[in-house]
Amino acid sequence: MTKQKTIIIVDDNKGVLSAVKLLLKNSFERIITLPSPITLPTVLRQEEPQVVLLDMNFTDALNTGNEGLYWLHEIKKIHPTLPVVLFTAYADIELAVRGIKEGATDFIVKPWDNARFIETLLKACSQASKGRKKKEERTTSAMYWGTSTAMRNLREMVKKVAETDANVLITGENGTGKEMLAREIHTLSNRYRHNMVTVDMGAVTETLFESELFGHKKGAFTDAHADRAGKFEAANEGTIFLDEIGNLPYHLQSKLLTVLQSRSVVRVGSNEPIPVNIRLICATNANLDEKVMQGKFREDLLYRINTIHLEIPPLRERREDIIPLAELFIERFSKQYDKGKMTLSETACRKLQQHAWYGNIRELEHAIEKAVIIGEGGILTDMHFHFSKKIPMQESAMETLEDMELVMIRKAIDKCNGNLSAVAAQLGITRQTLYNKMKKHGL
Repeated sequence: MTKQKTIIIVDDNKGVLSAVKLLLKNSFERIITLPSPITLPTVLRQEEPQVVLLDMNFTDALNTGNEGLYWLHEIKKIHPTLPVVLFTAYADIELAVRGIKEGATDFIVKPWDNARFIETLLKACSQASKGRKKKEERTTSAMYWGTSTAMRNLREMVKKVAETDANVLITGENGTGKEMLAREIHTLSNRYRHNMVTVDMGAVTETLFESELFGHKKGAFTDAHADRAGKFEAANEGTIFLDEIGNLPYHLQSKLLTVLQSRSVVRVGSNEPIPVNIRLICATNANLDEKVMQGKFREDLLYRINTIHLEIPPLRERREDIIPLAELFIERFSKQYDKGKMTLSETACRKLQQHAWYGNIRELEHAIEKAVIIGEGGILTDMHFHFSKKIPMQESAMETLEDMELVMIRKAIDKCNGNLSAVAAQLGITRQTLYNKMKKHGL
């Protein structure tokens, strides 16, 4: 029989610990025994156990099992997929069922049958092993992580965060791949079998905000011809990704906060709360701390969405990833446009390396697609890449207020991907004023 690697046994009875350790010596390579669960979180972070055998009671004269359930939850916070077998001296089916409903894999009743005892623990290990194998099969990454230190650190953080239900805030410039990172987190999470629903907060009109996100009842307003579930309900058991959360108008932020606090939605035209079990991921290219200081973003909402903060570095700060990314895009587009095998010349590589890439990965992707389309002969040279001189706002030569206004409008349009409602909201003006200014500047 092949030995499993590590088991952690938590029980305040030293006699039980000794007996179990002796019983399992042929089944596990390492047997870690703890007389108290107090040090369990530290041990879990240091070790990689295949299973935990957890006693249900640790306080004399207190045999409710609540201590075991508490520590079960603590284990799941650290390792959501780690099998936990409950160890109880009382054959309380109701307590056992409750424990399994709350995340335990199985339970063992004291006094135990040796053969069944070993079988239960090995079965828990086997189920976890199958789960890990299935997870490996479905987690082929769509992201190119690259070799830069910043991206390696980001990847390690994502691995730790993905299996939890912690709210995540992803920040970074336009085009850095915030939505792709959100999808990566969802794919690596325990919710991967369910939907990830994406909402562009800059594209949701204020009048339809509640209907789009929380749903509506038939007859709630003129065009409400039938009951309709909102985005939060559609994401139930899965992940909801709120892109460009910084574009959400201040007066609507309280409505979102209420839903996140209560984990329930009330459809427009109804008074009945509907529970939603979602994992929240948000993204923005804005500085939300600055927006809080300016009174444009609620501080309590920022705390709620920002349990874990992930920052994607701009492409110009990880130049070692430019050519590998370019080659991936060349492979994709050469197949898409039936161009055969295509490669970059040395001059093309130098040109790509020297470019500022203020549009980040999205700009690189578009540049490669265009080059592949117009390229012939299998080699892409520097002549296939033409970049307009794009100067970031802070470096622009702005001599008049009109120059500054023009640059600000252009930058806002670029940030909001042409969504004029979002542009107007970001600039703090009405859509009509924005139209007038765009006409004045010939935009």
